[in-house]
Amino acid sequence: MVTLPAVEEFASELAALGWVTDLLVAGSLATGDHRPGVSDLDLVALTDGSVDAAREAALVAVHRRLDAGSAAGLHLGCVYVDSATIVEVHRKHPTWTHGQLVQRILSGVTRAELVRHGYAVLGRPPGEVFPPMSDDDVRAAARAELAGYWAWAARRPWLWLNPALADLGLTSMARGRHALHHGDLLTKTAAVEAAHAPAWLIGQLAARRRGEPVTSPRLRTALIAWRDARRTVRQAHRATI
Repeated sequence: MVTLPAVEEFASELAALGWVTDLLVAGSLATGDHRPGVSDLDLVALTDGSVDAAREAALVAVHRRLDAGSAAGLHLGCVYVDSATIVEVHRKHPTWTHGQLVQRILSGVTRAELVRHGYAVLGRPPGEVFPPMSDDDVRAAARAELAGYWAWAARRPWLWLNPALADLGLTSMARGRHALHHGDLLTKTAAVEAAHAPAWLIGQLAARRRGEPVTSPRLRTALIAWRDARRTVRQAHRATI
């Protein structure tokens, strides 16, 4: 278990609010694949009751203070889930991401990360509050992500000219294929090696994963990533038929 000072500080700030009962770690920090300066921090907080407008304002203040201070550059994100709604998998929750509070579901992949690899910084272990995720549950979660956002993105080839999306797509497709085939989760670092891309691009993806300022040819990378997404989304669709 790896703990960052900024996450400990965040847990203290949330505990002081009086209505956040648990802070759980998912994502690369939970799986041991966190890369400082590169990886996001994927956290899930459980609340005692719903997050109304007053509570949302308090959360925004906490996040803005941390983003401007000790957590600056850590890409700290957090989903706030009312404990009474944990089993409602399609329910949207207040989510702090990229400097704003939005409404999103707690994805099946994040739920799998929590129960299989996650740990608590505040409150109870994830396995005590979230239901278990079987291999078939993981497959269903991966299929949902591929058939949802990634199917939408695959229909918009111009989006892939964004280098960040192209990188994310290549690793996400590798992770999705692995989950569909094995019913298990693949780290982002391992997904780089499993990407459906030429060796030169895999090497550049790995370098960026290490935090090195390496640039790939924008148009060629976009085309490779977009085609990979289209193929993988089709495979996921066929798997449901």
